[in-house]
Amino acid sequence: MKGVIPAAGRGTRMRPFTKAYPKELLPVGEKAVIEHGINDLKNAGITEICVVVGWKQHAILDYLGSGKRFGVDITYKVQDQRNGLATAIRCAESFVGDESFAVVLGDNYVDDKSALNDLKEFHERKGFEATIGAFRPEDVTSYGVIDPGENNLVEGMVEKPNVEDAPSNIAISGLYIFESSIFKAIDDIGVSDRDEYELTDAIDLVRKETGKVGYRDIKGSRIDVGTPERLREANKEFDHRD
Repeated sequence: MKGVIPAAGRGTRMRPFTKAYPKELLPVGEKAVIEHGINDLKNAGITEICVVVGWKQHAILDYLGSGKRFGVDITYKVQDQRNGLATAIRCAESFVGDESFAVVLGDNYVDDKSALNDLKEFHERKGFEATIGAFRPEDVTSYGVIDPGENNLVEGMVEKPNVEDAPSNIAISGLYIFESSIFKAIDDIGVSDRDEYELTDAIDLVRKETGKVGYRDIKGSRIDVGTPERLREANKEFDHRD
């Protein structure tokens, strides 16, 4: 299995910090947050990794290099148009080919280092086309939210809903395992009301066509460092880890 890390966002909610460098290089503990994601992939036995870059891409290349010092092999793809997470994933198609692959968002910090490996094994055991790592935040309005069915199947998804429109309290964590069918689904979706190609729309299309999209609650805390408050929270979690 290969790994993909989207790292092309502008990080507008983290300005002025991200005027100098991308949010994926913001520190959680003694490491950039993207390095934690690389370690999560490595802990799951995934050492061939594609990092999709865009904004301030040279800073990420300078920090990660070939991946050798992390014990992985890194390939880079450039997302020229930053018009959604789905198109960032689409950039990695030639790297992935027909294989299964894991996705870890480049601004995500997950404190349980076994979470991605558990998600990978669950995906393989269930034979899903897509498996979403899920968590249960206090406020779901900043996330994609799952409409859960029986046996960990997904019945639908809503991107960043209002509280009253949220189908559950189960949010998408930013950890995924996909089969290559996700690429055709990305090609078949249109732009959302936010004028972006939403990954949730592509996953939902796979669900409608195959009925094989599932979710798995991840262990521990999951925090994206998209705001100063969440960056502080991630560092607090890192400082208090076992």
